[in-house]
Amino acid sequence: MNFDARNIPKIELHVHLDTCISYHCARMLMPSLNLRMFRTQFIAPEKCNDLGDFLSRITPQLDLLQTTCALRQAVDDIFDQLHADGVIYAELRFAPLLHLNQNLTAEQVVETVLGAMQARSQIYGIEANLILCTLRHFSAQQSLETARLVARYLGKGVVALDLAADEARYSLENHIKAFEYVRSHGGDCIAHAGEARGFASVNETLDNLNVSRIGHGVRSVEDRATLDRLLRDNIHLEVCPGCNIVCNIYPSIAEHPVNTLFHKGISLSINTDARTVANTTLNEEYQRLHHIFGWKDEEFLTCNLNAVRASFALPRVKQRLEKILRCQTLLDKHDVV
Repeated sequence: MNFDARNIPKIELHVHLDTCISYHCARMLMPSLNLRMFRTQFIAPEKCNDLGDFLSRITPQLDLLQTTCALRQAVDDIFDQLHADGVIYAELRFAPLLHLNQNLTAEQVVETVLGAMQARSQIYGIEANLILCTLRHFSAQQSLETARLVARYLGKGVVALDLAADEARYSLENHIKAFEYVRSHGGDCIAHAGEARGFASVNETLDNLNVSRIGHGVRSVEDRATLDRLLRDNIHLEVCPGCNIVCNIYPSIAEHPVNTLFHKGISLSINTDARTVANTTLNEEYQRLHHIFGWKDEEFLTCNLNAVRASFALPRVKQRLEKILRCQTLLDKHDVV
């Protein structure tokens, strides 16, 4: 039987709005752009030197996303991509403070993205929520400013605070109070860890930030005690295999620990992270895991159910999403029979 990832309804929990502009969208925002320029400036090489090198490739997209019009177009664009991938629920994320270079306020940035997200959600029938990111290199003041934005827009489409960017070069110190602030206001918290640094980064993040999910976290596989902790505390890993390869965390998908983590019972989901920079789609991520590890509908159903349960969707939305995932898997099995 031929496997076609396009037939699988999907949940995407880890995708950055400001790393996913398609050529079509970029060309609208920058008419002088041609395809060659797009490929060299917006897409990373197949293998970057490290995570820091990868992150430097995001700048051309950020430069474009400094107006309300551009932000709306970026949201429209990512929903087109989510729809093509069969995504039925997504949690988009971005760092609002990176979009203030043309005199927008942080509140205007968040409200623009929320409005566009909610409009496209209605058009496509894709449930969506928004996560606001603080960044490792931000000051404590910037991190707390982002946390206050999360608290202000809780219940209006924003669901959590995330800590992103280069964990290998910057500590958690500036961000602990911001995470405490969000939790004290009833918000959820997640953080990137265990990607550029090893399993100690995951433990440090769990100890200090009290998160329920880890962005990446794949290097937890290096330590049995860390895996036991993830299992015991039901910590969900937002795994982005293709992006990890481009960031030079692992040499190839065949050497990526996603299959090992899955079979050890770790709650995980499959995500794209930075679609344009990593030159990937969610369908392509699924196809690679099928090709390399032999994953089929059952494995992907498990991952997507894990994602629903770890998501910050409302309980009634989670119930509806789980029903869609299970019903589609049954339909596919009947079609095979």
